[in-house]
Amino acid sequence: MTQRYYFIVKFLLEDVDAGLLAGRCISTLHGFINNNLTGKNQVGVSFPLWSDDTLGNAVAFVADDKELLIGLSFQPYFSLMKSEELFDLSPVVPVPTDLPEIRFVRNQTIGKSFLGSKRRRMKRAQSRAETMGKLITPQPNEEREFELFHRVPLTSKSTGEEMMLHVQKQSNVEVVDTNFNAYGLATNQAWKGTVPDLKNAML
Repeated sequence: MTQRYYFIVKFLLEDVDAGLLAGRCISTLHGFINNNLTGKNQVGVSFPLWSDDTLGNAVAFVADDKELLIGLSFQPYFSLMKSEELFDLSPVVPVPTDLPEIRFVRNQTIGKSFLGSKRRRMKRAQSRAETMGKLITPQPNEEREFELFHRVPLTSKSTGEEMMLHVQKQSNVEVVDTNFNAYGLATNQAWKGTVPDLKNAML
């Protein structure tokens, strides 16, 4: 396997909305990759302090391109938060070879199961059906249960719209590097990238 590198962004204030700050860090990655297309799908996001209760007060970025990660670590948002003593950024260092592999998955099915999303999709379907002269009968609500997930709110820089990433953690996975979506995460279908479990790197 190719040598990988990482750096960790740690949120220094205890009483913060970890999901909100993680979203801003992921937005920074998203914007950076859009301006550096050679890094597309190459950078993975990890949450070293993930628990059942919270994402944890840290986000890590992993890639096999050290220079790409160094460039990401110097993005204005990170520099500002570091100068304000709100973030601590580790140097870009090699990933130890003996760490277990994990996967952080954006599960879009979770978002689609919420009532507001269901209403929007039903309204669109009814409009399309009416255009074609058909009638749609609303289906009864299905109750679905999902394994543990955390929410990461984002604002799209291109559209300005609010969006929510629903993130789940998978353990005991085989290594699949450099295969991430535009937010540094795996998905249920196309993207299967994994990252090292950096929990011990925080100790």
